[in-house]
Amino acid sequence: MMRYDEGVLKDSRPCAGVRADLKMCLLVTDCCKIEKKTPKQCLLEKKCPPECLALQNTFFECKRSILDNRQRFRGRKGY
Repeated sequence: MMRYDEGVLKDSRPCAGVRADLKMCLLVTDCCKIEKKTPKQCLLEKKCPPECLALQNTFFECKRSILDNRQRFRGRKGY
């Protein structure tokens, strides 16, 4: 569960900051506001601005780096 309280992210999962940024980016798009679609539908239909698509890619790279053993020493991307 993600919540912002006094500027602190309550989600302690890996890549939580990127996840929250992506979620907020998608929720303010016209696709979610006007067309009343879910953020997932907007991502699948590519009806979101390039900033959100860049955050989606960053989130993917962050999640992928969790499984990469080389990243144990270098740190996760997007963290």
